[in-house]
Amino acid sequence: MIIGLRNLGAGEKLSPSLIFPSTSILIILLSSLIMNNINPYICSSWADQDDLVKEYHDHRWCKPCHEDNELFAMLCLEGQQAGLSWTTIIHKESAIREAFDNFIISKVANYNETKIEDLMQNKDIIRNRLKISSAIKNAKAIIALIASGEYKSFDEYIWHFTDNQRVIHHFNSLYDIPAKDELSEKISKDLKKRGFSFVGPVIIYSYLQGIGIYDDHLDNCPAKSKLL
Repeated sequence: MIIGLRNLGAGEKLSPSLIFPSTSILIILLSSLIMNNINPYICSSWADQDDLVKEYHDHRWCKPCHEDNELFAMLCLEGQQAGLSWTTIIHKESAIREAFDNFIISKVANYNETKIEDLMQNKDIIRNRLKISSAIKNAKAIIALIASGEYKSFDEYIWHFTDNQRVIHHFNSLYDIPAKDELSEKISKDLKKRGFSFVGPVIIYSYLQGIGIYDDHLDNCPAKSKLL
């Protein structure tokens, strides 16, 4: 399993400290790249073998999002991925969104035990009680955050960490993309303090990509932002 290539397993991003510990592990990783037809110097290579994932890479990944319900949806989907591949999430995404009322925050916040049991019986979604409960908990946390008056919206909250600016990284290889960084650590800590769950720094790094705060397309990728 390749650590960090989203469609290949539980690890979410490649980290040099993880992939270069020894020559033997390097050989294994390179062999896995070859077997999965992954070119680490082509940004879309992790998505090209699957039409749904390619659509996500080309048109949604690293694209800015400012709508609260969609920001909540992406936070939940990133949490759903924990221990799974992103391909699995993308293929189940339509069913997940339908099951969770399109992630309308006010609706998810009011889910009760009956609804949780209904979701646990839905074979088309990720049937993990902790992840389902986390979505409810996070919806309530967003409502509480806005009710406090500190921020007018979840959008205002999550984008304030970068002063409402995108962070455009310049990577030449998938190997260069870290699993987490200082900002994802900071946001993770703050979210946990506010009662959110399934928001570890690795999940949050992926989340920042997913909502477009980070543009981590490789510099040679056609989908790369033209803002330099």
